[in-house]
Amino acid sequence: MHVKDIMSRKVFLVDKDQNIQDALKLMKKHKISRLPVVNTNHNNVKELVGIMTEKDIARRLGSSRYGNLAPSHFHVSTVMTHNPLTIESAKGIGIAAQLMIENKIGGIPVLDDGEIVGMLTKTDFINTCNGRSFQEIKVANRMTPKPMTISPQDRLVHARRMIFDEDIGRLPVMEEDELEGIVTAKDIARSMISFRKVVPDKYKPARIRNLLVEDIMTQNVKTIPESASIEEVSKVMVDNNFSGMPVLENDNLTGVITKTDLMKLIVELEEVN
Repeated sequence: MHVKDIMSRKVFLVDKDQNIQDALKLMKKHKISRLPVVNTNHNNVKELVGIMTEKDIARRLGSSRYGNLAPSHFHVSTVMTHNPLTIESAKGIGIAAQLMIENKIGGIPVLDDGEIVGMLTKTDFINTCNGRSFQEIKVANRMTPKPMTISPQDRLVHARRMIFDEDIGRLPVMEEDELEGIVTAKDIARSMISFRKVVPDKYKPARIRNLLVEDIMTQNVKTIPESASIEEVSKVMVDNNFSGMPVLENDNLTGVITKTDLMKLIVELEEVN
């Protein structure tokens, strides 16, 4: 199977000079978490110059360097990652998955002869998790055990630091051994945008430091048992637009299962075949 067989051919682009609020609206509307960034030259040709993710937004807007700036002051070029990795549509999906895993990225633009022809994301891979192999393998065998957690009363800046320092996408929120919620880079990015819209500039740094995890976390979290199959969990992730899920066994948090975990499995199966 090749990249062209699973990639999304409908690609949503954002110009490097657009405001990040416009980019976030586009992400929310189409339920995507990254956008290829282009620069339109004098011949009206769109040149790929970067990629912007919700994690990029959370990283920049939560930093002290940009503490006093309103969202309207941020352009896509301020937060994007320059010179993104790309891949050709004829490459095998095992190679593509390995490239994304090694570089810790969730999506990669597909370029043929310099033209953007598609976008390949973790979700495109997860859609392939069906069939006997994926039915027989259980979540317990592929999950990340003993995940890092955080308390509802911890400060949001602490959660943000953990997410970036440990290079993870989410933190289960635990209180007295009970799962109370989950906080993700997406939650942080959207809360930072909303927060900056309503808080006067001179109060922004102090107020941001005082935000708590419980102020923005997602409650009533959907979980999966260890005994569920990889096919089951992949369907739940795709249907609910999840990038990862807490794993509960007898009401105890035993791990998290993410799209990256599933991609690693796909790489292994591709190598076998």
